[in-house]
Amino acid sequence: MTSPSALEAGRIAARESRWADAVEYLARADASGELAASDLELLSTAAILRGDRSSAFDAGGRAYAGYLEASDGASAARWAGWMALELVEVGDFSESLAWSARAMQIAAGSDDPLLSATVRLGPAVAQLGSGDLAEGRRMGEEILRIAERHGDEALIAMASLVLAKSLVAAGDLSEALALHDRTMAVIEAGGLGPFQTGDLLCAMVSDAIMASDLDRATAWVAFLDHWCRAQPSLITFSGQRSALLAQVQVIRGEWDAAVASAESAMMRFRAGDFRAAHGAPYAQGEVQRLRGAFHSAAESYRLAGESGWEPQPGSALLLLATGRIGKARSEVRRTLAGNVPFMRRFVLPAAVEIESAAGDLDAAGRALEELRGWADAMRTPLFDAIVALAGARVRFAAGDAVAALAEAGRAAGGFLEAGAPYGRAQARLVAAGAHAALGDREAADGEIRGARETLLTLGAGPALGEATRLMGERRSGALTEREIEVLRLVATGLTNRGVAERLSLSEKTVARHLSNIFGKLGIASRAAATAYAYEHGLV
Repeated sequence: MTSPSALEAGRIAARESRWADAVEYLARADASGELAASDLELLSTAAILRGDRSSAFDAGGRAYAGYLEASDGASAARWAGWMALELVEVGDFSESLAWSARAMQIAAGSDDPLLSATVRLGPAVAQLGSGDLAEGRRMGEEILRIAERHGDEALIAMASLVLAKSLVAAGDLSEALALHDRTMAVIEAGGLGPFQTGDLLCAMVSDAIMASDLDRATAWVAFLDHWCRAQPSLITFSGQRSALLAQVQVIRGEWDAAVASAESAMMRFRAGDFRAAHGAPYAQGEVQRLRGAFHSAAESYRLAGESGWEPQPGSALLLLATGRIGKARSEVRRTLAGNVPFMRRFVLPAAVEIESAAGDLDAAGRALEELRGWADAMRTPLFDAIVALAGARVRFAAGDAVAALAEAGRAAGGFLEAGAPYGRAQARLVAAGAHAALGDREAADGEIRGARETLLTLGAGPALGEATRLMGERRSGALTEREIEVLRLVATGLTNRGVAERLSLSEKTVARHLSNIFGKLGIASRAAATAYAYEHGLV
């Protein structure tokens, strides 16, 4: 017989969001073979939240069979519909279609419009995944109308996500984020289950980041972070949470915190958060690239690419930073050729920067004009600043220092308003170049000093190298030649072992050299050493 104590302990643990305990106790009760369908459903939910997909879908399949055996067709159809939706989320479209077919076959014999609408969520999301935005949007709108007519808040929220995703993919950002605002109110009211809550929050934060809506992204990721922290044994969503948090922290200039968040994202991904397969290594790659750890960044982007999603624009910008401009152009152009509107908006600023650096002003100008067109779709201080910086780059590359200076000034002001210090520092460096081109060395030096102060705080080694070049300074202080060799390799992101192998030294010798470097330069971290190397032209 089922152990009442284990079963009840599992139910209590699930109610209290103690997912590890819920899985343990419910699995113990399940070993007797007498869990009811509703308890198998609970076990499936707890297992998926622990990142154990195999156990989750096994329990879920048995829950469905249990509902059928109990002649509870409505519950069987509802649960089959959720199974279909979760399978879409993990990328198993063929199995999702099979579960959708089961759900819709049962729902077809019912006169419950809410049930019929619920089981169509999975197919609607699948339509979006297949690229049929029009059909996905039509289905989302139809499900939403039914949900609103019957006042089903949970279904309203999920249908709104389907509709918002179709709008985002088509570039209708304002309407999509307005739908997310409405969904956020439902989440805050606690009207959704844990899987639906995590799914919605992660999607909403991601959309806000890609829309350059820093206010929404900051507020929503803070809520997501709090929600995850309240469930210490939660695996699913926790890695994606940390990856999204790292992206916001990079923009906000909280780079040390972003490093910690990116590392946490990777740990949670390895622990089982399959949803972080792209976001975790990509977030880590972004911090590594911006701080000059290029070897590590390349590996992180490679891992992100294994998820099936392009690690862009970070990978292309890494190629630009390491001097491989031709390959950077190929990558960014290939990504833009994909013709996904929302992805184009996200990648276009990098395209402007790369094409300008390559001297192809026609291509840079076309990318800039398309980017400006996106600004009309939805304006935020951050996106306006991004567009102005892109304009400054193109004008400066074209030799129009006056126009470049005006655009750079607007960009710097916009980044300041948005609370994005790295973007502001980039804009000030462009302004410095424009001042220098106009013969105003004093104004140029003032912009560089302001930018360098920010970049030093962030540990933005490559950008510090650019500032040093503009100042015309290159010096290495009192370091020995061997210490300079070690420092250069450390600045590329190599570990002590990697440096030792490159220089045919022992790891102990490398550690001693690094200790001497830290002492001579008065620094205490590899990030500071990397920043120093770039600032002083050693890389």
